[in-house]
Amino acid sequence: MASLDVTDLKILQLLQQDALMTNKDIAARLNLTTTPVHERIKRMERDGVIEQYTVILNKSKLGKSLTVFCDISLKEHATEFLAQFENDVMLLPEVVECYCVSGHSDFLLKVLVKDMDEYREFILHKLAAIKNIGNAQSHFVMSEAKNSTFLPLQ
Repeated sequence: MASLDVTDLKILQLLQQDALMTNKDIAARLNLTTTPVHERIKRMERDGVIEQYTVILNKSKLGKSLTVFCDISLKEHATEFLAQFENDVMLLPEVVECYCVSGHSDFLLKVLVKDMDEYREFILHKLAAIKNIGNAQSHFVMSEAKNSTFLPLQ
């Protein structure tokens, strides 16, 4: 783990709340000058603590109101089959997250689509085209109790 002090953690917390916050604004909130804030942020970027800056979009307003979690079990589990599945899934824009998991399935996919018709097309024409899938089970999100991009820093 990277060596982070309390000030680093406070800077990261502020950037998680607003990635567009300027060094001047961060410095003012932490009672520092801009130079040490700038140097700390650059160090955390260099060390890979800060991977990227991004924008969170409203998926419903952009026509992607159906979220589906899909459990995938593969027929074969050799390394090359696992890698091939991951490579194939990377090409599907509907899949926004893919995790190799333990338990009753091999992968958990988070899929965003417009509606049930679009999900049906995704299953029939895209996911079904991937070789080595033994079973796929879909879980449709009815409501989100919590959806956060914040990493706990405490």
